[in-house]
Amino acid sequence: MSKNLGKKYGSILETIGNTPIVKINKLAPEGVNVYVKIEAFNPMGSVKDRLALNVIEEAEKSGALKPGQTVIEATSGNTGIGLAMVCAAKGYPLIIVMAESFSVERRKLMRFLGAKVVLTPAALKGTGMIRKLEELAKKHNAFNTHQFENPANAAMHYKTTGPEIVEAFEGEKLDYFVTGAGTGGTLSGVSKYLGEKSPDTKIMVCEPDNAQIMASSYVQKRNDDGTAAESHPSFRPHVVQGWTPDFVPKITGDVMDAGTITELLPINGNDAMHLSQALATQEGIFVGVSAGATLAGALRIAENAAPGTNILAMLPDTGERYLSTPLFGEIPADMTAEEEALSKSTPYARFDTASAPAPTPAAAEQGLDADAVKFVEEKLKSKSEPVVLFALEWCEFCWSVRKMFKALDIEYTAVDLDSVAYQEGDRGGKIRAVLKDKTGLPTIPQIFVGGKHIGGATEVFDAFNDGSLQKLLKSNKVSFDKDFKDDAYHFLPTWLQKR
Repeated sequence: MSKNLGKKYGSILETIGNTPIVKINKLAPEGVNVYVKIEAFNPMGSVKDRLALNVIEEAEKSGALKPGQTVIEATSGNTGIGLAMVCAAKGYPLIIVMAESFSVERRKLMRFLGAKVVLTPAALKGTGMIRKLEELAKKHNAFNTHQFENPANAAMHYKTTGPEIVEAFEGEKLDYFVTGAGTGGTLSGVSKYLGEKSPDTKIMVCEPDNAQIMASSYVQKRNDDGTAAESHPSFRPHVVQGWTPDFVPKITGDVMDAGTITELLPINGNDAMHLSQALATQEGIFVGVSAGATLAGALRIAENAAPGTNILAMLPDTGERYLSTPLFGEIPADMTAEEEALSKSTPYARFDTASAPAPTPAAAEQGLDADAVKFVEEKLKSKSEPVVLFALEWCEFCWSVRKMFKALDIEYTAVDLDSVAYQEGDRGGKIRAVLKDKTGLPTIPQIFVGGKHIGGATEVFDAFNDGSLQKLLKSNKVSFDKDFKDDAYHFLPTWLQKR
C-alpha cells in the first residue's frame, strides 16, 4: 500500500501514514517472502510522525493541551522531529530534550522546524533526559507528551499501522511481524491489532545484543505515573539510535506483561549497520541503523522458515538521520582511487590538470565598465558601510565568511554578484572584472574593510586568527564580539577544511 501522491491534501499532517510495503528481492533467501514497511515515506522520514500527530490531537481533544501552550518531550530525535512538524503546523512552541550522543542531523532538523533543543550529558543516558524534561516542563508550564507512557502513542498504530498491514496482506497469511522497540508504541498498537485480525501472526521483537533489557529478569521500577524510576542495570550504550533507552518504557512493559511477544531477538550492532548499507546498495532502500537491525531479525527468521513464509519487518526511519554517525564512517567525502581513475579516463574537469577559466563577458570586453568602476569605488569609500563582502549567493567560501561575520556580530554589506539585482546587462560580471583589475585576483569572495583589501575567505580567516582583522575593525569603528576566540577555519564546511 502506498500514498496516492497525486491527491490534494489540506495539511502536511494528512500525509502521515499509509507507508508502502516492499518485497526484499536480493537479501532474502529464495522461496521465503520477506517484506519491509518503509516508514521513511512519512513526511518527516520516520515512524514517529504517527505518534507525534496522535499525542497532540488527543491532548487537544481532552483539553490537556491549551492553545499556544509550549509542548515538551525527551527523544533520541525522531519523535522530536515529528513533533516539530506537528507543532509547526498547529502553532505550538516546542522544547526538545535530547542526550548529546544522538546525531547532529536530528538537532538541526528540529531547530530548522522551529523547536528549541536542550542537550543533556551523554553519561546521564535516557533517564537523564527525562529528569531534565520534568524540570523544564514544571518551570515553563509545558505540556509533556509522555511518549513512553502515553496510550495515544500505541493507539495511533492500532488505528493506522495495524490496519495498513492487514489490508496489504488481505487473502494471505502473515506469518511473522518483526519490529524493534523504542517507546513500544509500534509494538503495542500493531501487536494488538494483529492479535484481533491475524491471530496466527508471530510477534518477533528485536533489541541490541549488548543491551538486552527486555530479555532480562530484572523488573523495571516505576514511579506512580508509570515513568521509569531508575536506569535499567542491563543497559549498555549501543549503536541502534531510537531503540532501547536505559529503561523499559511503560508501553513496552505492558506488552511484555500481556504475553503477546512470541520471541525476543538479540541483534548485533555491526550486523545492523551492515544490513542498513546492504539495503541501500542491493535493494535501493535508504534507511537507518534501526531498519538494518530489524531486517537482521527478519533474515534470521527467514533462514529456517518454510518456503512461502511471509515475514514483515518494520523499517523505522530514513538513512539521512545518520550522516554523522558510524553508519557513514567508512563513506568517503572525497574521491576514492577508483573514482579518481574514472575522472582521469577523460580529459575534462580534472583536479590533476589546470583548466582555463571561462572568461566572463565583462572580462572579454575592451577596458572596464565605467559604471562598474564607479560602483566599486563608492562602495570602498563609504564610511557608513566600512565592511564590504563581494560574494556569490551559491558559494561555500562566501557562506563561510557570512557565518564568521554573523558569529562575530559584524555588520557588513554584501554585494552578491550572481543575484537577480546584478544579472541585467551582466552587471555582476562587470563589477567582478573591476575587482580583478583592482586586486589581481579573479576569485570570489573578496573582502574589504575601510577600503583596505583583505582578500578572500582564507585571507580573512588568517587575518582574524593573527589579530590583524580585529585591529582593522577597531580602527574603522566596526563593533564585533571581542570574546570570540575560535579558529576561524572552523567556519569552513568539513569537506573544504580537508583541502
